[in-house]
Amino acid sequence: MKARLLLAPALAAALVLATVASSAPAAPPATATKACLASGLVIWAGEEPGGGAAGSVYYRIEFTNLSTATCTVKGYPKVNAVDLKGHRIGAFATHEKGKPAKQVTLAPGQSAAATLRIVDALNFPANKCKATTAAGLRVGVPGGSGNKIAPLAFETCVRAASKTLSVAPVQATFSAS
Repeated sequence: MKARLLLAPALAAALVLATVASSAPAAPPATATKACLASGLVIWAGEEPGGGAAGSVYYRIEFTNLSTATCTVKGYPKVNAVDLKGHRIGAFATHEKGKPAKQVTLAPGQSAAATLRIVDALNFPANKCKATTAAGLRVGVPGGSGNKIAPLAFETCVRAASKTLSVAPVQATFSAS
């Protein structure tokens, strides 16, 4: 009989605790990190060390988060050559195969990069290329919004049928700070 009397208060206490726990407000959901905006990034292009190959040169397009908030980039940046007035020249960059597109989280001061391959315009027949000098690259934020122009002078083709640009997906790099 004593065992039943001791069990009853313990059972009642357990029921009260379970009721209190189930009626407690739920924790707020974790906020998702937002996609990066061009306005919070510095976007630039520079030659990769040892970045030459037969008929091509490899460049690094770097995205550095200078905003005060953490943001994300994912996928392939949209890239095209531009003239001094920012007008598109030739075709948009095609996508390089091989590396998977992964989301990269950038805290303030951190960077991510994508590799850009520029094929020498002289590799194409003159009548199919119409070579000209580009003043830079218009680079769209991968998985984010907006674009910026990164100054970079290089030979490219005016005619879109001659594909001189290809880009790999953005990858994590190093902290700029």
